Amino acid sequence: MKITRVSTLLLSATLPQERRWRSDLGTMVKADIALVQVETDEGISGLGAAQGSPEVIKAMVEDELQPLLLGEDPTWTERLWAKMYNGSRFEPSLARGYSLQGHGRRGDMMAAIAGVDIALWDIFGKVLGQPIYKLLGAARDRIRGYASGGWAPGEQAGEEIAGYIAKGFTAAKMRAEGMDGFSIPKSIRRIAAARKAIGPEVELFVDAHGSLNPSTAIRLAKRMEEYDVGWFEEPVSPDYHSGMAEVRAATSVPIATGERETTRFEFRDLLEKRAVDIIQPDIAISGGFTETRRIAAMASAYGVRFAPHVWGSGVLFAASIHIALSAPNCHIFEVSQARYGPLVYEIFTEPFDIREGHVYAPKGPGLGFELRPDVEKRFAYVPGPAYVYTSA
Repeated sequence: MKITRVSTLLLSATLPQERRWRSDLGTMVKADIALVQVETDEGISGLGAAQGSPEVIKAMVEDELQPLLLGEDPTWTERLWAKMYNGSRFEPSLARGYSLQGHGRRGDMMAAIAGVDIALWDIFGKVLGQPIYKLLGAARDRIRGYASGGWAPGEQAGEEIAGYIAKGFTAAKMRAEGMDGFSIPKSIRRIAAARKAIGPEVELFVDAHGSLNPSTAIRLAKRMEEYDVGWFEEPVSPDYHSGMAEVRAATSVPIATGERETTRFEFRDLLEKRAVDIIQPDIAISGGFTETRRIAAMASAYGVRFAPHVWGSGVLFAASIHIALSAPNCHIFEVSQARYGPLVYEIFTEPFDIREGHVYAPKGPGLGFELRPDVEKRFAYVPGPAYVYTSA
């Protein structure tokens, strides 16, 4: 079997005015995704997802990565990951037994590599007639989910989070900054309302999107402690690993981070600095199945749990199910409660199996899902920013 074509499919979904939400990232006005498609001479194709600037991803996949992959056997996943990562120095890298990375080793290029890698594993599973999580080494056939949302202002945060729990979830995540803007008193008021509404037994997580400096994050974390927050996610910039470690050392609230990190090398830095309790790689950013399973295994050696970041597209959701079911140190799975998420829940012919707060294994080979035939027409790509800054 040989690879004959590697291409991208860009999709957009504009959010209706009444379904938009605001956080520290601004007001979300539309969602974009970049899907990667790998075709072969035997008619078997694979589907992947890449998180990043859609038009940049398209250029990288089709102009930079496709020439490296044409004519290769798509089931040689380790070889092809190394070839994309090392570029022109691929052969001496294999001969010497260590990486000789090319210039495109981070950022959108790594996301492009991740998208291709996911598609290659999709093909691999279809060739063998098995779901990807079994090829990786199955640890379970279901994973407990947590409801991820929580933008409501003030006391309304309690009603919003309680609504998630009413769906059957036993854990939920809210944003540190809601639609009423950020201050420590505002954040604590919302956290207190959520805890009061859901009671003491439900796990509650808080996500700051890397928007705080260490001193502010520490002050907020100390105030959170009385509300038994299960983790404080990205309290400071992901570029500031030492600052993350400083926050972790100052509070009893566990620290979670990793959604914007790429490769095992960046996660190694977090682990060595003792900056994290829960790692959250995004499989469409960190390097696809091939690299993310290494990250999860490395974290387990440090006693650190794995909870993948799952936000943006149905293909990412599908791929994340497989990595979660195969990683023994994965304990919980993100399930978006975005006010409008058709690019997650409406692009496949098959539905996701989410019941009683758990996400169940796909039954089909590979990813186990196929795109709807009208997806490109229904979600035609629209250039422009997804977020617009607005003050509370």
